[in-house]
Amino acid sequence: MSKMGAVDITKVSIDAKFYFKCHKGIQCFTKCCSNIDILLTPYDVVRLKNRLGLTSDVFLEAYTDMNIDPVNSHPHAMLRMGDDKDRKCPFLSDEGCAVYTDRPANCRYYPVGQGTMKKDGKDGPETEEFYFFVREKHCIGYNENKQWTIKSWREDQGVDEYDKINSTWKQLQLRKNLPGKTLDENKQFQYSMASYDLDRFKRYIFESDFLNVFDVDEETQKKIKEDEIELIQFGVKYIKFIMMLEDSMKLKKDADKYKKKR
Repeated sequence: MSKMGAVDITKVSIDAKFYFKCHKGIQCFTKCCSNIDILLTPYDVVRLKNRLGLTSDVFLEAYTDMNIDPVNSHPHAMLRMGDDKDRKCPFLSDEGCAVYTDRPANCRYYPVGQGTMKKDGKDGPETEEFYFFVREKHCIGYNENKQWTIKSWREDQGVDEYDKINSTWKQLQLRKNLPGKTLDENKQFQYSMASYDLDRFKRYIFESDFLNVFDVDEETQKKIKEDEIELIQFGVKYIKFIMMLEDSMKLKKDADKYKKKR
């Protein structure tokens, strides 16, 4: 996420056209990779920790800071920038991004921004995605003679896959605290684990009384054990349940005797 002063607050459609090209020969190459705040999604963490050959807890400790959103009390993993005056991305090299094929969704979108909001619909509240442009003073990529629509840019940058996987998690961010109430530390921990620390979440599922408390069919167990994308989606269901947003998990009949041991 770039500084808000660089954001063109005009909402545009997925068919909006713009000119842009970033390449090593351009004068501003990699300047957008410094002095920036990048919120990571669950799939961002999966891609990056696998790229680096790290477990989720080691990656989070080494490369992120956890910030608490004042609106909804959700813990969000922010990519930790360098301590130098330019606050450079830890994955920035002389050749550009060292993890380019696994870079986060926010980096893929740039210079486009994407947001999600709730609005009143015919049958109740609806979720709407919208787009906007980020126009930083240092960026001269807009002067290049390469035309895109936001749709074609998304396809070219591979961000469609990220949005599809992160869509249910992103909808959680629309939740707001009730007046005078915030999430307690235990729920914040559960939220963080189920969102970001997926290796730990998997151990929690299969090495604790979790499966004695929650009714999870064998097919789902197999999927979340073998597929991290399935585990992300399962994590969203778990978060919705513990935050009482949705009856997304089913308790076993004798769950109470196990819940006391947890």
